[in-house]
Amino acid sequence: MTIAAAPRRVPVLADLGTSSRVRDAGLVLGGTLLIAVFAQLVVPLPFTPVPLSLSTFAVLLTGLALGPLRALLSTTLYLVLGTVGVPIFAEQGSGWAFASYGYVIGYVAAAVLAGAAARRRADRSPIGTIGAAVLSTAVIYVLGVPWLMAALQIGLLEALALGVVPFLVGDAIKAVAAALLLPGTWRLLRASGHGARG
Repeated sequence: MTIAAAPRRVPVLADLGTSSRVRDAGLVLGGTLLIAVFAQLVVPLPFTPVPLSLSTFAVLLTGLALGPLRALLSTTLYLVLGTVGVPIFAEQGSGWAFASYGYVIGYVAAAVLAGAAARRRADRSPIGTIGAAVLSTAVIYVLGVPWLMAALQIGLLEALALGVVPFLVGDAIKAVAAALLLPGTWRLLRASGHGARG
């Protein structure tokens, strides 16, 4: 009788190198900081209360690079800090009583989804990375649009016009950027011998 070996966990970028609790904590804090900094890179759109920022790109990178658990901790920390008053949301915002808060809640689910995709090697190819980006972004919209509807007392079509359509081109650019960055990083690591485990 043979006993099947437990399947080896697929590493994400953050798994490469020496593992320790201190390192993991640093990675989690680094992910939170990345999202907070990118959230301040904003292009205000006068026709919608939802700002155009790079925070969704940072959420995607955090998920893909850190994996689901660290990404969950990073985005949850970002959400909690901003909610209790630390001005780390877009345009140095904080709290919860604003129209785009639902999108921030969506960051948590999106990052976990991206991290889970990375555990399945989605970040090793451009197509896989784009697929992970599309699914993660969709989750943000699924949670963000209902909050926008409730906050503004508007219907679904108007919410889509204000909270989805203006951002689709930017989302496509972010997905392509991630599809160049993540697989490219893995190729460089493999070429240098550091990505052999993956």
